[in-house]
Amino acid sequence: MKGYMLAAVLMGATIGLVVIGTVWPVPSARAYAGGETLMGPASTPETAVRNLAEEIRAQDWEKAYRGLANKTEFTKTDFMHDLTGFYPSLRTYATLDSFEVYPLHASEKDADVRLKMSWSTSVKALVSSRQLHVVRNGDRWEVEWPISREPAVPPQVIPVNYLRWDVIYKSGGDDWGAQDVDTPRVRIVDMHPVQRADGIVLMGELLNEDVVPAYVSVDATLLAKDQSVIETEGSFDEINHQLLPKQITPFLIKFPGRTLSDVASVRMAPLSILVPASADPVIEIQDEHLNPAHH
Repeated sequence: MKGYMLAAVLMGATIGLVVIGTVWPVPSARAYAGGETLMGPASTPETAVRNLAEEIRAQDWEKAYRGLANKTEFTKTDFMHDLTGFYPSLRTYATLDSFEVYPLHASEKDADVRLKMSWSTSVKALVSSRQLHVVRNGDRWEVEWPISREPAVPPQVIPVNYLRWDVIYKSGGDDWGAQDVDTPRVRIVDMHPVQRADGIVLMGELLNEDVVPAYVSVDATLLAKDQSVIETEGSFDEINHQLLPKQITPFLIKFPGRTLSDVASVRMAPLSILVPASADPVIEIQDEHLNPAHH
């Protein structure tokens, strides 16, 4: 009997808690339901900023960017990186833990609001704040995000000394090889096709005739008499890829199973990318003289 009474009490308590949670939900339950944000309309500047902060906390970058008043001034990627930084920044893996909104100034058409954000990371908490300008658009308010722009300067080659060259890129988000600068000038100075038992072999030399170091490679295409492409191969494994200024590297390109009599011409394509590099130390002997032995 006691067991039945205990079960009835537990069931009644469970139903009561469900009813309470439905009628008076906690803030987090009101903010999220089924993976969708249930935020109120941006009828005030403070509400617009709170809605934006909730979208940032949910990492709903598309919705957050779409609701900005000045989104035409930058891309969604710029907006994300402005908040989360670039790898290996500590903010890259940070999540917005909490935020506070402080109204500063308001009129009928615009307002200034300060947003204080507390980010949680695996190491420590980070706090940042932004002063946001909010403008009225019809019956709703929209936030103008103050994007932080870095100077867009091209990569620079800095000769630290005569043995080393460093490349300074424009920002931390650049991909390797994606460079808005002229590639180093390289030139094929020698090339000879040779017929061997296992196929055609192209042997030659590539010169870096620039004043900066380069990562190099060579591709070759065999053309038939009607200028159709027979085959294309590269020298990836048979070349010294890093060339210092005025340095030469031999290269070897193999075409297995091909005969030289079927080839009318060869189209060569040297490739180069600007890279940092350093040379081996230079050692020299100075003030050399001979001291004759005295008897």
